[in-house]
Amino acid sequence: MNQLEAMQIFVRVAELGSFTRAAESLGMPKASMSTAVQQLESEFGTQLLHRTTRKVQMTLDGRACYERCKDLLADMDELRSMFQHGPQSLRGRLRVDMPTLVARSTVIPSLPAFLSQHPLLQIELSCTDRKVDLVREGFDCVMRVGSVEDPSVVARPLGAYDIGNYASPEYVRAHSMPRTVEDLAHHQLIHYVGTLGAKSMGFEYHDGVAYRTVDMPGVITVNSAEAYQESCIAGLGIIQAPRSGVRHLIEQGRLVEVAPDLRAEPMPVWLVYAHRRNLSRRVQVFMTWIAELMKPHLIALPGA
Repeated sequence: MNQLEAMQIFVRVAELGSFTRAAESLGMPKASMSTAVQQLESEFGTQLLHRTTRKVQMTLDGRACYERCKDLLADMDELRSMFQHGPQSLRGRLRVDMPTLVARSTVIPSLPAFLSQHPLLQIELSCTDRKVDLVREGFDCVMRVGSVEDPSVVARPLGAYDIGNYASPEYVRAHSMPRTVEDLAHHQLIHYVGTLGAKSMGFEYHDGVAYRTVDMPGVITVNSAEAYQESCIAGLGIIQAPRSGVRHLIEQGRLVEVAPDLRAEPMPVWLVYAHRRNLSRRVQVFMTWIAELMKPHLIALPGA
């Protein structure tokens, strides 16, 4: 096994924290993974990984080696395609993550056209509403909605979702149309949390000076965007959601806008990737494509 292959294996083991999971993701025997890491440790003269029966962790030297290996592998990817042109020049695997509804409604329907231009690319698409660990889970880039506070990553702004308030026609007929903050006390909010058991932020609105939140009663709390939307369609309460994501439901008469004067703060959307001296060309091309694809669904970031 050559040194580049060994470095690729070490990087994947380090990111996943497991020889078994790394072997499964690369389609290789577990024994080959262990041999590759031992080979690097012998050549570099240092221990790269702490191994226990439960997990695998990088040593201090392993962390430094990991960062340099990532840079070297990215450089090799770039070098391979530097003098190539056309669709054949982009090759390899892209591992990306994004919210489920964005993938389903916007990205996946457009992927055939993108892949027809770059037929040697292979995409691993993770669809989840949780915040994935970019480095540990081995993602090239992820789309995140909301704030990005991790200083160890690079966040490229795409724009922001304009947020509206919505309910089903059946809900409005049963509970009347809310118009003011005072009206909300007599209504149900569908609560959204990242992790069940966490406290909901409540209903957000702008009072003319600043954004405020007000607690509201609710019979259901969900932790996925799809369940959030479906609960609203079922008449369980009010949601605050991106306008672009429910436009088709408004047109179909399945949802109506409520309390239009109580506007929540727009939600920023980012493409996030790990700090890296040179970002591979396939990642750059993919992120440029995503940015163009998302433009019709976003507004300018406040203050931009």
